[in-house]
Amino acid sequence: MNILILEDEVLSAEHLSNLLRQHNKNAQIQTLDSLDGAYSWFLKNPQPDLVMADIHLSDGLSLDLFQRFNITSPVIFTTAYEQYAIDAFKVNSVDYLLKPFNQADLSKAMRKYQSMSFSADKVESFSAYSESEKPQKRYKNRFLVKVGNSISFKNIDEIAYFFADDKIVYLVGTDGKQYIIDYRLEQLEELIDQQMFYRINRKFVVNINAIQRLKTLINSRLQVFLKPNFEQEIFISKERVSEFKHWLDQ
Repeated sequence: MNILILEDEVLSAEHLSNLLRQHNKNAQIQTLDSLDGAYSWFLKNPQPDLVMADIHLSDGLSLDLFQRFNITSPVIFTTAYEQYAIDAFKVNSVDYLLKPFNQADLSKAMRKYQSMSFSADKVESFSAYSESEKPQKRYKNRFLVKVGNSISFKNIDEIAYFFADDKIVYLVGTDGKQYIIDYRLEQLEELIDQQMFYRINRKFVVNINAIQRLKTLINSRLQVFLKPNFEQEIFISKERVSEFKHWLDQ
């Protein structure tokens, strides 16, 4: 079985590959991380038995691929964004898995794939997808992190906050340890429970349990003190203060 993975996050691609091999140890898996790479690949290669496609790639939406090519391979979409579900089911989609998903979710999707008959001459249409069937949003319970040459994970209740330094995003554990992760802060806002986490400014997404105290400043801003402590001062602009207080008071 030949499977093509379209995924621009390295750890997510590795995780998906492992899940697929648990389901089918003989699977031949190819991974691409960009739309341009996928364009070139489909020009040079026969279509795979199955495509596993994230919606957001590093240079665009994977849905654009299906507008450019007549892809007859069945597709299982894997994404953190539920708003593309209807568009996804306008192509020959088997399932739409919301991240984070587990082996049981993937196995269910693979059983759907195996029960359907796909061919280049007749591709089943699944455009009758209705709002009542819209997948329920599930928030991420853990994050894969690299520790040296090993891959580990941090449960959501072990995370104090996330911060961005230039283009790099760090996860800070409740133990104070920092890990680089393959997510942007904008992506994290979609993946984590916003009753527990809040983006206080353009650099920080914080767990409510990590807020040690707040200090009101003369210019109506708030200074935030976190635990574990962050070496630089952290502020919430006066434009965000009202929304932030509302979030705290839920």
